[in-house]
Amino acid sequence: MNFALFESPLFYVGQHYVSVLGLIAFIGLFATGLILARFVQSSCVRRLLSRFKLDTNFIAIVTTILSLAALVFFTVSAINAAGVPLPWDAPLPGVKLSLLQILLLIVMLIGVFWLSSHTKRFLFNRFLVNSGLNRSLQYALSQIVSNVVLVIGILIVLTQTGINLGALAVFAGAIGVGIGMGLQGIASNFISGLVILAERPISIGDRVEVGESAGTPKRIGARSTVIVTNDNISIIVPNSKFIEDPVTNWTYGHPRVRFRIPVGVAYGSDIDKVREALIAADREHPKTLSDPAPNVFFAEFGESSLNFELVVWCSEMSGRPLRYKSDLNFAIERKLREANIEIPSPQRDLHVRSGVVQVASAGTRGGQPASDGSRA
Repeated sequence: MNFALFESPLFYVGQHYVSVLGLIAFIGLFATGLILARFVQSSCVRRLLSRFKLDTNFIAIVTTILSLAALVFFTVSAINAAGVPLPWDAPLPGVKLSLLQILLLIVMLIGVFWLSSHTKRFLFNRFLVNSGLNRSLQYALSQIVSNVVLVIGILIVLTQTGINLGALAVFAGAIGVGIGMGLQGIASNFISGLVILAERPISIGDRVEVGESAGTPKRIGARSTVIVTNDNISIIVPNSKFIEDPVTNWTYGHPRVRFRIPVGVAYGSDIDKVREALIAADREHPKTLSDPAPNVFFAEFGESSLNFELVVWCSEMSGRPLRYKSDLNFAIERKLREANIEIPSPQRDLHVRSGVVQVASAGTRGGQPASDGSRA
């Protein structure tokens, strides 16, 4: 078999020719790179990395970078195998970095991201657990140290790779122009996240309300905060909302909250029995605090009822406030029914000072008796 045909030039790329064997080698290596890149991003690789207790975001970043690195590596190898020399240690035009330096930069950046994630997890789960600090403060300190490690690590990697940080001044100026023109929101949310971690107006596990969102913060990130409602719905709130808008933190300082339950009873009811029934209903609930003691206020004389207000203290606003109020209403209705105290419906009294009012039954038509002989 004549192999010279396979080694003869098929076409030229610059001053180098590509043979049939070179083209086959290029296709084979490039296809291998594609297959390997897709495999690195597969679910089985992610599950394997998750066994090392790595953060989900870190796993996503690592698999993406590794897949791109594999694709670049096999693409360059395919170009070299095709007969077009592309040396690994030669600087690329306009970049002044070789392919080997770029791959080394990628590997070192992955290591920096891993170190930052591992530092946060180590501080929060092990080092600060027995420090006596509040759990939310432990999270804030872990997040700040992790960000510092990330920034310092990136600067060290760029310096070791040979990138002149002074040359990044122009790039920083361009970023400043971009922030001034269209990235104000991202910059504001990032700075607000740092302020939240420093001042701690909200903390992990608090019960907060901002705008129409109410729930418990589960994660305070660099740009946004994840709030989980009692319906197990995760709401992503930008960090700037917690700095610029009014925020209600029900557990800030102390989780104890006062509840006001309005109750109306019929006129003529024994108000002493009403007060005893409301206090008894409140004391039946195990979540009600005995200090301060519950109290009942006679709020007003309403149009159809005597209006009272039961005032109780509880810490359920940080947990399930709607369930607590519902349990109290059930207990109040039961106690009032046991005491034969009526809860009236709205009613109106009609007084006729003069004249005659004709009243017709449902069986009359036009004021005349119905055909069946019934009378009003």
